Amino acid sequence: MTISEATLLSQVPDRLFIGGEWVASTSGRRIDVTDPSTGLVIKTIADASAADGLTAMDAAAAAQASWGATAPRVRGEILRRAFDLMQQRADEFALLMTLEMGKPLAEARGEVAYGGEFLRWFSEEAVRITGRYGVNPEGTGRTIVTHLPVGPSYLITPWNFPLAMATRKIAPAIAAGCTAVVKPAALTPLTTLLFAQLLADAGLPAGVINIVTTSSSNEVSTPIIADPRLRKLSFTGSTPVGVRLLKQAAEGVLRTSMELGGNAPFVVFEDADLDKAVEGALLAKFRNIGEACTAANRFIVHESIATEFARRVTDKVREFRVGRGTEEGVRIGPLINTAAVAKATALVDDAVARGATVLIGGSAIDGPGTFYAPTVLTGVVAGSDILKQEIFGPVLAITTFTDEADAVAQANDTEYGLVSYVFTRDLARGQRMIESLETGMMGLNVGVISNAAAPFGGIKQSGLGREGGSQGIHEYLETKYTLVPNAFA
Repeated sequence: MTISEATLLSQVPDRLFIGGEWVASTSGRRIDVTDPSTGLVIKTIADASAADGLTAMDAAAAAQASWGATAPRVRGEILRRAFDLMQQRADEFALLMTLEMGKPLAEARGEVAYGGEFLRWFSEEAVRITGRYGVNPEGTGRTIVTHLPVGPSYLITPWNFPLAMATRKIAPAIAAGCTAVVKPAALTPLTTLLFAQLLADAGLPAGVINIVTTSSSNEVSTPIIADPRLRKLSFTGSTPVGVRLLKQAAEGVLRTSMELGGNAPFVVFEDADLDKAVEGALLAKFRNIGEACTAANRFIVHESIATEFARRVTDKVREFRVGRGTEEGVRIGPLINTAAVAKATALVDDAVARGATVLIGGSAIDGPGTFYAPTVLTGVVAGSDILKQEIFGPVLAITTFTDEADAVAQANDTEYGLVSYVFTRDLARGQRMIESLETGMMGLNVGVISNAAAPFGGIKQSGLGREGGSQGIHEYLETKYTLVPNAFA
């Protein structure tokens, strides 16, 4: 049964979730959550204070011992029930994300499927936390290696994938036996609040997951990170903020996971299947309105096919429908706020001033809402800001290369190293690119790579650690070694 927007919003809690209870904030402040497609406030929720954050930390610390001792099977079954509940409520979560973030409803449904997979994956990983037992090299004893929960964790999630980024952090923490305080982005907090209720409905004990929504991240985060009971910090967001958090985390020598900025190259060789390259480009660039850290940022195309590639991409983009994400057939929704529109405008204007050509789009769309027209630029020259900064918008910028060495040099010419995309029919060349490109992930002849069963993360200034895959749960586990002397000596 389809639920109305008003009914759904009325069901979303508007308080903080601490110690298994929905509680009011002590700050007296409130956060207005707006629909970026209309600019209208859709719900007002609690705005946590520093004291609220520490109360949530108290709850997480109090629950840690019992939760860490809970059987892995029990932890896994709770996550599996959460997965099943999410499938039952998929339409509600999809609509809520569209309302607070703006992405088209079809893509929101895809995020529910993707986000749910982290619940299913880590429900299975919970019972596969293994160790090691063996004779030491000298033969004088036995080596025992075990993995134990890191302990209370602080999880900071971004606005662009409000469900998937929450499940990608929360699920492995639960599976590993860690409690957590979660701070969702103030722009899109509603999905996380609804998810907290789902976890409670799935049987998660009080205090294991605590949600604090706030408009003052620094005010709430600083005392939590400084709390000696905290043992883990996980953050997804911009590199400058990540660097600041790493400095704060160093004081407590915290375990950290950082999924930071990107500047993904999309390299198209002269032998590529152009139909597949264009299809991959549209997914890598325009999925989530371009507001993704994995979005292709620089389209580096061989000079012999650049004109044809640009023509084919432009023909496809011309067919895109722009509008509110709840409307049928919409491919491009609004950007998250006016600042995002201003950034896209500035990057495009800079590229054009340096000699780039606008094939389609190239400007903001009059409101209501914060829309920017899907754009294709060609002839983007070296030094343009759009080749150095993460666009986070529906702008596809094309530059050219001459040979493989030139392509690699251009692709690696960035401080970031999250993901890269390569299109070529040459298997040997593809293998060389796997070795040559300085990124933590790569898509070879595909435009979407994210998968709960695969390790997600970057190198260089794109971050530390991995989320998802078999590696994801170990971000929440400490390794302990014990030597036991031979009892029969």
